[in-house]
Amino acid sequence: MKACVIRGARDLAVEERAAPEPSASEVVIRLGAGGICGSDLHYFAEGGVGDFKLREPMILGHEAAGVVARIGPSVRSVKVGDRVAVNPNQPCGACPQCLAGRRNLCRNVRFFGSAARFPHVNGVFAELFLAPEENCHAIPDGLSFRAAACAEPLAVAMHAVAQAGSVHGRAVFIVGSGPIGVLVAAAARLAGATRVCVSDLIDEPLAIARAMGATETINARNEAARIVALAENPGDFDVVCEASGSPAGLATALGIVAPGGTIVQIGILPSGQTAAPLNRIISREIRLVGTFRFDREYAQAVAALASGAVDVSPLLTHEFTFDALQRAFSVAADRRTGMKVSLRPA
Repeated sequence: MKACVIRGARDLAVEERAAPEPSASEVVIRLGAGGICGSDLHYFAEGGVGDFKLREPMILGHEAAGVVARIGPSVRSVKVGDRVAVNPNQPCGACPQCLAGRRNLCRNVRFFGSAARFPHVNGVFAELFLAPEENCHAIPDGLSFRAAACAEPLAVAMHAVAQAGSVHGRAVFIVGSGPIGVLVAAAARLAGATRVCVSDLIDEPLAIARAMGATETINARNEAARIVALAENPGDFDVVCEASGSPAGLATALGIVAPGGTIVQIGILPSGQTAAPLNRIISREIRLVGTFRFDREYAQAVAALASGAVDVSPLLTHEFTFDALQRAFSVAADRRTGMKVSLRPA
């Protein structure tokens, strides 16, 4: 079968791999569509993401939907031919974090397309891939594979919004209008936020943020005075979600958030130490919290997509086959043209 294998920075190619064989409780999925994530782009550009560095060849990808091609002998919840979205998160269920209900922080997690552990866990950018039975979520015929694959980043966004506590009736500011940023806007609106403002440095992704539910947007380069005004009199936004993964974005969040407010750090910051004006946390009693992946939110995300409560069509900008792999990653890295770029085998 064909698979998209990365060996190091800028070393990504389609290779032949052996077709997978399911264990008793596993399912073989024929990929219908897989979304290129920011972490995939980091692996491609830098050979790693955050503190996770490539140490061996790995199949990329963790956002996926497709059709059940084979099932193990003990599988009962899905059958061959079923259309499914696939949760890439496989917690162990036995470590202290899992037992405490924080399975997204599992010490022994296996996550598709991740170099966090060694040997690495292969991802979904392949004609066929394996998944545990319980990770397969049925999707309706009317939901495209491209949209269903967005259940993973939508689950990330839903978990991030939940980390802020209830946002019902509140104002939320989002720094960064990449795929996660615009999905945070959609998740915040779904959770009842009445005002959602998204900032970015370029206009094209901000237009998508508005289509995904943002009530207002700010181009932080061309409208810097608006950011300065918010920082000079903080109080409009008691929840700020930092989705850019840049130290400057974190500094903006610390300047804008209201006294007593909450900052949710979503974007993965550069590895090593990050300089930021953290004294504001003390003088304003700001709550700074992290957010990492998701747990039960995956099923919630699938339900929101299936019901139409969240429409990701404005996000879906491009689709490519494996034969155009390099072009797909080039477009996905260009924030003026690509937002959510999808891959399919042929």
